Amino acid sequence: MSGTDPNDRLYFRQLLSGRDFARENDIARQMVNFSYAIGDRESGDALIVDPAYAVADLLDRLAADGMNCVGVLATHFHPDHVGGEMMGFGIEGIKTLLERLQVPIHIQRTELPWIERTTGVDRSHFVLHDSADVVDVGGVSVELLHTPGHTPGSQCFIVQGCLVSGDTLFLDGCGRTDLPGSDPEEMYESLTKRLALVPDSTILFPGHLYSSEPSASMGETRRTNYVLTPRTATEWLSMFGS
Repeated sequence: MSGTDPNDRLYFRQLLSGRDFARENDIARQMVNFSYAIGDRESGDALIVDPAYAVADLLDRLAADGMNCVGVLATHFHPDHVGGEMMGFGIEGIKTLLERLQVPIHIQRTELPWIERTTGVDRSHFVLHDSADVVDVGGVSVELLHTPGHTPGSQCFIVQGCLVSGDTLFLDGCGRTDLPGSDPEEMYESLTKRLALVPDSTILFPGHLYSSEPSASMGETRRTNYVLTPRTATEWLSMFGS
């Protein structure tokens, strides 16, 4: 678990499944998902990014820090991020959270039919967003960036020099593009154009621990991540398009 200086207004927590929460869940330990909490220390309000596996654990983490969940930011519809059925196992997620708290679930609008089918949550609970929309939590603003490729409505979150990237970009590699709803060409556009607007100084916080470190600067990631080495769409698709 990592966070910011407690004197800062920004509340930011990176939580690893199977270690910081859902410790007894074999699937959580295998999938090494990150969930995040983003909020305002002054107001005590926080958003949870991708609550899955053990909702109560995540809410308890917030409560221990004196924070209150007022909403959810979903990077994309896959069950290991928002709950649902995966590999024959049921995974807790936003449906369980909504049984405890009636809070808005912020998604990119293209993701709506996919996340409805995956989670069984009615569309009335979702707030639909476009790229560059801003979600405020207390006095902290989170910018939403649409980054399709892994799924049609994948989105990243930018807040005060941090980029929470879900499965769009890892420190090593990127999200798969051979799954239902995936699009290799869109992934190339997301990696090389949509994310190109993010400064090198921004710290990348991915959706899984697929590397030795849990975070790194975008500058370092651009220098070392093999999926960012191709210089043309043709070259990228020949390497990663299947």
